[in-house]
Amino acid sequence: MSDHAYIKLVKKSTQQEITVEELKDIFKYYQTITTKTGNQLDWGYGEAAFPYQIADVPENDGNWIYLKSNGVPRYKYIVFGVGQETVVDSDGNESLQFYIQVILPEGATHGDKGKANEFCKFLGKKLQAEVHLFNGRIMYFYKR
Repeated sequence: MSDHAYIKLVKKSTQQEITVEELKDIFKYYQTITTKTGNQLDWGYGEAAFPYQIADVPENDGNWIYLKSNGVPRYKYIVFGVGQETVVDSDGNESLQFYIQVILPEGATHGDKGKANEFCKFLGKKLQAEVHLFNGRIMYFYKR
């Protein structure tokens, strides 16, 4: 059975909508900063921090990407998707809420789950979002 986590963009998030292209850009930014850290430490931290390649999911509606392992046996893949849902606030008003869904498909490793948790927290901090982790806990990265 696969596991799911969500990064929800709430009203106090830095942005209210997100696309797959923006998500790819955030992952490229993550690769850049970890590579720079590795250069400062004279160690291949970039490859250790992001042992994946970004790929589009074949036959999809453009709302999904997956991270495929660079051949490191500890990792296989993680799937990311963007979507929207209708939420009702305490006053009864309906609004659209965008989210990023993180899926660990069948065959994903414990290393993938650890990296997925790390990426969820990074995305939550970067977007000042509400993160629903795989274990059901919720982390709030926006000012409340």
